[in-house]
Amino acid sequence: MTRKQAGKRTGNGTGNRQGGRSGPGGAPAAAARPPRQAERRTAPAPAPDAEEDEFGYRGKRLGLPEDGSNSLAPTGRRLIALVIDWLLCYVIAFAFIGRGDLNATGTNMGTLAVFAAENLLLVSTLGYTVGKRFMGLRVVSVTRDHLTPLAVVVRTLLLCLVLPAAVYDRDGRGFHDKAVGTAVVRA
Repeated sequence: MTRKQAGKRTGNGTGNRQGGRSGPGGAPAAAARPPRQAERRTAPAPAPDAEEDEFGYRGKRLGLPEDGSNSLAPTGRRLIALVIDWLLCYVIAFAFIGRGDLNATGTNMGTLAVFAAENLLLVSTLGYTVGKRFMGLRVVSVTRDHLTPLAVVVRTLLLCLVLPAAVYDRDGRGFHDKAVGTAVVRA
């Protein structure tokens, strides 16, 4: 038998044209497969309007207004405030800790230390950092009347770990804010 002839023959002599595969009792293999995803029955999805009504707007669950003062800060403004704070802390670390050397260990770790100190001191006393002040933002407690020193310490430690700040909920609050009951709002 030549290759061409072998290629044309796809069955196993039983009349099955699926490469010789058959299911139980000589039935074609296609009949033994589980149903496709489209064939499976699923519960109907909730109407989009129902979810929007439940969610409302960012900050509704926290009792914050939708717009204006004390509404949740947009993510873009928060990121710009973070960049301003980080650059300011980098300049301070570069000038005083790294002594003008960009590759010094003191410059890299010093920037993080200055950033943590800035957050601890300014957020606990004023409710904002330099970058937040420039962007018109402040940190408030959503569970108490004021920020507690312990909440600011825990928030700052989680913020310096970066990952908790990168994980956020549908209101746009990072885990570092959620863990201590704070939110960044418009001033």
